[in-house]
Amino acid sequence: MTGTRTSDSGRPEVEIRRSARRKRTVSARREGDKVVVLMPTGLSRQAETDLVAEMIGKLERADQRAAARAECSDVELADRAARLSARWLDDAATPTSVRWVPSMRTRWASCTPADGTIRVSEVLRTVPSYVLDYVLVHELVHLYVAGGHDERFWQEVRRYPKTERAIGYLEAYSVVTRQPDLADMTARDCADSEDTATTG
Repeated sequence: MTGTRTSDSGRPEVEIRRSARRKRTVSARREGDKVVVLMPTGLSRQAETDLVAEMIGKLERADQRAAARAECSDVELADRAARLSARWLDDAATPTSVRWVPSMRTRWASCTPADGTIRVSEVLRTVPSYVLDYVLVHELVHLYVAGGHDERFWQEVRRYPKTERAIGYLEAYSVVTRQPDLADMTARDCADSEDTATTG
C-alpha cells in the first residue's frame, strides 16, 4: 500500500510505502526528486507524520555529511593515501601525486606506476570512507606490484580489511549511478598500457 504527500514548506515530495511484513523498522531513500519512506501498516496518521519528519531529517544530515566529505581537497586526498600506505601496506607505496579528476567513464581511479601518480574520479567524493580507502589502497598497490591483478596483487590489497565489502558497494553503486561500465572491478585494470593501472 502506498501514499504520496505533496511537499510543504520546502520539503521534498514524500511517498509512503506501507508493508504488512514490516513490523517495527522504518527506512527512507531518495528516488529522483522524491523521498520514499517504507514503514509498517497500521500506524496512526500522527505516527506516520512524525516518522516521515524524522527520516527526512536523517537524509538531510546524511547529505550534509556527504557535502562536507566532497570538500576534501587533493592535499587531503594525498594525506589520506599516505596514511593508508603506512597503516596497511608498510609504507610500500609512496605516490608522487594523488588528486581528484573529473568523472571517468569506465573506471573509479587510475594510476601510472612509472611516475607514481594516482587519479581518483570525483564520482567517489560522496561514497563512504571505507570505499574511498579501498580504492586508494587498490591504486597504491599498483605502484609497487607489477603485472595487473595477479594473486600477489590481491594478497596485498586484501590487507585492507574492508576490501570485499567495498567491492560490493562499488558494484551496486555502478548500477545506481547508471554507469554499468564500472561494474566489473577488474576487467579493465591495467588494460591501457604497462605503465598505467586502473580501478574498475
